[in-house]
Amino acid sequence: MTAAPMPKLTEARAILAALELPRAQQNEISALTLLALTGLTETDDWSRAVRRSLRVHDILEEIKARFGRAYAENTRETVRRQVLHQFQQAGIVTRNPDDPTLATNSPRTHYALTDSMVNLLRAYGSDEWGAELRIFRTTSEALSQVYRRQRDQTRVPLLYQGRVYSLSPGEHNRLQATVISEFGPRFAPGAHLLYLGDTERKHLIVDESGLLRLNVALSQHDKLPDIVLHDETRNALFLIEVVTSHGPVSHKRRRELEQFFAECSAGRIYVSAFGDFSVFKSFLNEIAWETEVWLSEIPDHLIHFNGDHYLRPRSE
Repeated sequence: MTAAPMPKLTEARAILAALELPRAQQNEISALTLLALTGLTETDDWSRAVRRSLRVHDILEEIKARFGRAYAENTRETVRRQVLHQFQQAGIVTRNPDDPTLATNSPRTHYALTDSMVNLLRAYGSDEWGAELRIFRTTSEALSQVYRRQRDQTRVPLLYQGRVYSLSPGEHNRLQATVISEFGPRFAPGAHLLYLGDTERKHLIVDESGLLRLNVALSQHDKLPDIVLHDETRNALFLIEVVTSHGPVSHKRRRELEQFFAECSAGRIYVSAFGDFSVFKSFLNEIAWETEVWLSEIPDHLIHFNGDHYLRPRSE
């Protein structure tokens, strides 16, 4: 059955062509994504375009409700990577305008048209269209720089060995930076950072030669914990999972890490790092024995899940 013609879809594709987007971003799903973000229906005039913040799931629901095109949920990644990313680069949309501090992989990630794009769309089909298009073309690059600068202001700085790394926004990376600045000096003084992942850049910090010296395979970075510290004096490897919404050193995770580091020449210390007691308590029944727990709100102490390993008389 042939889909019914939709003038609004044709017009949306013409707008994307006028903006000189690549042909891959002038297709149906790109045009429908643009329309979903405007709040328009088939019968609305472009002058009624509005600025709305939508998640990718919301965009697909709007496309179905307003234009009768049903896309499977697994299309979300296509929309995100092959439509919205390019729209961002072109100054058409901005990501997380309502909360720039959201983590890169937050389920609340949302997108909205830029103000200049709304102005341009409202002029489509009018005498002002040509002038607005010229204005948009000359300002879109500057706008992209502004949005990038605003997002950079929410990034998480990490100072390590005199160098400042820029982690993507989010609670997880803030806690990672705290582990390096607070946990490390207290419980692993002088330890060398072999690995730290970021939600945007999985392998932000990787000391490949250091890992190789310890017989750690380099082809399976996805199996590494969030942070790996090496205390050369004790030849101890701190394998740290940073926990905000998931991922402590559970019994299953501990077995996986034991297998992954089976050939490693250093002893292993497993640590689950939490921000506070409330998050820790929600994962209490998942923590594996023979591991440690550290909370950034009480940074001078550890909680030991090590049976009688630390059972000894106290002198005070």
